[in-house]
Amino acid sequence: MKILVAVKRVIDYNVQIRVKEDGTGVVTDNVKMSTNPPDDNAIEEAVKLKEAGKATEVVAVSVGEEKAQETVRKALAVGADRGILVKADGVIEPLAVSKILQKVVEKEKPDLVFMGKQAIDDDCNQTGQMLAALLNWPQATFASKIEVKDKSLEVTREIDEGLETIEVNVPAIVTCDLRLNEPRYASLPNIMKAKKKPIEQITASDLGVDTKPRIEQIKVEEPPKRKAGIKVASVEELVQKLKNEAKVI
Repeated sequence: MKILVAVKRVIDYNVQIRVKEDGTGVVTDNVKMSTNPPDDNAIEEAVKLKEAGKATEVVAVSVGEEKAQETVRKALAVGADRGILVKADGVIEPLAVSKILQKVVEKEKPDLVFMGKQAIDDDCNQTGQMLAALLNWPQATFASKIEVKDKSLEVTREIDEGLETIEVNVPAIVTCDLRLNEPRYASLPNIMKAKKKPIEQITASDLGVDTKPRIEQIKVEEPPKRKAGIKVASVEELVQKLKNEAKVI
């Protein structure tokens, strides 16, 4: 079984996001970048399946600028066998990413495609679903547990009401939840080994995909700051303020 894992380079989740003064986007210059956290879960699950003898090869793929190669290298350091970087500049919307991944899937012919349930920068939660539609493959989203069976997967999904267990045939698209596993840290020896693993570099135009944005971003603004709270002396005073001032009871 061959697994293709899509990983995205995003602003590190520990970084305080700052909006540019002209409102055209967020500041990314000299800002720490890292792998999208749910994508770490996706690569970890793929490597675990390989270690269990249920997968033969794990291929990490990323779409973005030249610096996204760092994200692919990290995937290689935790156990992926080889990497692919599809170079594309500017904002790449989920539909364009899905079309690029479709071309990569048609070329690589994996049995499974893993990716994070959503990216923490745009929070779109669309790429996996769009890719499944383009390929006409089954999909299992928000996976918190995966069991490989003969030519199928049993996937436990995180849903609003709790958990849902479904079975999908292979090949399939799986988007991974943060509760799926605990991603490992790359050891120094594996980081050094990753530098020798191959990364194929291609461009979106080589694949015949138009990455021109379909959505026009008018302006980016910070959310309004919350007003400072107040302290009350008693429960009675709290009830009166909720009733007369906040008017919520």
